[in-house]
Amino acid sequence: MHTLLNYYRHSMRLDGFLEHWGGALLGLSLRIYLGWVFFKAGLTKIADWETTVSLFENEYQVPVLSPALAAALGTTGELVLPLFLWLGFLARPAAAGLFFVNLIAVISYSALFTFDCPAAINDHRYWGILLLVLVAFGPGRFSIDAMVVNRPRP
Repeated sequence: MHTLLNYYRHSMRLDGFLEHWGGALLGLSLRIYLGWVFFKAGLTKIADWETTVSLFENEYQVPVLSPALAAALGTTGELVLPLFLWLGFLARPAAAGLFFVNLIAVISYSALFTFDCPAAINDHRYWGILLLVLVAFGPGRFSIDAMVVNRPRP
């Protein structure tokens, strides 16, 4: 019984370490990965702006917005919001914004649901879920947000 209690105590120390640092590393990893996914998409769009606007005119059916405005707003979101994610500055609003960009991409491109390979829609689902994790749990301790919240008050 004494040996079992020792194992339990060691396990609790590991739990404390994981609770203290695991979430921080997970948050940082998610911010880097998701930021890169969306930033890369934005870079692709600005590399050939005429094609991007053409896609928004002919392929993507963004509700309410004109194709040119939808292309500009979507691309801006994909290029600016990842910067906030990477820094961990206003990371929850940035993650929520990218969730919205991702949601609009799924809504406006109905062909995602008709591809033989479900990877395209699954990627959007995974990104959406991971972005919601950041919205719910925050960017973690390796972020400007955490430094601002945890700084000593004068």
